[in-house]
Amino acid sequence: MEVIHSIIFIELLLLLMIIMVSVLSALESTIKQQKDTLPAHNELHFGLRFSGLRTNRWEILERVNLYAKSCLSKQQLLAAIRQMHQFLKGQETRFAEGIRSMKSRLTTLQNSVNKAIPDPPTVSCPALEAPPDGRKFGSKYTVDHEVHFACNPGFQLIGPSSRLCQENGSWSGEGPRCQDIRECASHPCQNGGTCVEGVNQYACTCPQGWSGTHCQDQAQTAAPEWSTTDDPAFSRRPRCAKVDQAQHCSCEAGFHMSGPPDNSICQDVNECEVFKQDGASRLCMHSCVNIPGSYRCSCPSGYRTLADGKSCEDIDECAGSQHACARGTICINTGGSFQCVSPECPKTSGNVSYVKTSPYQCERSPCPMDSRPCHHAPKTISFHYLALPSGLKTPVTLFRMATASPPGRPGPDSLRFGIVGGNGRGHFVMQRSDRQTGELILVQSLRGAQVLEVDVDMSEYLDRTFQANHVSKITVFVSPYDF
Repeated sequence: MEVIHSIIFIELLLLLMIIMVSVLSALESTIKQQKDTLPAHNELHFGLRFSGLRTNRWEILERVNLYAKSCLSKQQLLAAIRQMHQFLKGQETRFAEGIRSMKSRLTTLQNSVNKAIPDPPTVSCPALEAPPDGRKFGSKYTVDHEVHFACNPGFQLIGPSSRLCQENGSWSGEGPRCQDIRECASHPCQNGGTCVEGVNQYACTCPQGWSGTHCQDQAQTAAPEWSTTDDPAFSRRPRCAKVDQAQHCSCEAGFHMSGPPDNSICQDVNECEVFKQDGASRLCMHSCVNIPGSYRCSCPSGYRTLADGKSCEDIDECAGSQHACARGTICINTGGSFQCVSPECPKTSGNVSYVKTSPYQCERSPCPMDSRPCHHAPKTISFHYLALPSGLKTPVTLFRMATASPPGRPGPDSLRFGIVGGNGRGHFVMQRSDRQTGELILVQSLRGAQVLEVDVDMSEYLDRTFQANHVSKITVFVSPYDF
């Protein structure tokens, strides 16, 4: 048994010594190369020595070879181990001293070089101003620094979103400008109405006979019909009483007197027609139903009537498990309904492949070092779903995109945003809101029901070098109702 232990010990010891000798030899060689390549006029010498290194390493190998030819007892093994501990401790101390000496010499050399070679003159570019109705991000105007631009709400950036200070002291590209977003471009006014542009808003001037925010309601041009039904339930006999030899008659609330004095009848008031209005003062959010002496409000399928009796609230079928989405799909609540979606990662193409890391996100698999197409493919692809009412007033921010660097890793010094796909590109603009955030803005009002898709991209740059880009695929479900 002792023989086996000795053999194992010797093998491990031999391996350890070979590794250590190789490391020390490599260190000696590196020190010699650094010393040989230093400029002579600096008059600096490393002076790093490992005392006894050349002698000791050959001595170690001789001892290992000697041990390997003999059968050691337990006491001899322990004695050999103690000797190795002492040797390693001494070498560790010498090694640390040598490293400290090398660092000190390198610091001295660095200071000498900094004093001998002056820094080149700093090149700067002229100061830039924010475009009218816009903002500027970045206050450094030296070479390789970028300045970013964004427009105020209601305006769209025309031109580059960033400019780079170049080595010749000029800025890249042309100065951008902010153009007023034409809210009337989507023709929101109906029935021949005229759209009038405003600041971040529009107004419809309606022709005679029409009213409402979008001229969608027919105006009342004649005296209202208090009741338009012959149903007996919509009429009552008046309540009459003689006072001072004269007969006085009255009707219940919700009815009005109709007919000749000697044969009057109480006819129902059709509140839905009399008080037909648009906007916040209308009787009902959706539809008004006339009933004898009063009215009631009704909501479309997929909505519930609230306690005030006039407002409608969407029923979240997804939260209440009132949907029929198959297993493996995701339920998305929309205005008055729901949609079943199944986000899928792109199929593998060449060296580019993706794995699903969450129900709403795909991440690119590691790329081969020499595969440029793979490195330029989106690093992440995320899926987002938005439910909007019909006729939403524009402009309005729908989505924000930003970057977050892992702890301990430097983040990008420049981000660029853009719209790269989808069937609704004309309705949206993507612009920067600050240095690290981009916003997707709806600039043209949408009429439902319809489904639009828009793909937005965020590219990361570090020292003007492309690092990665991220794509967000946004699906917008527009309700047929304006609530």
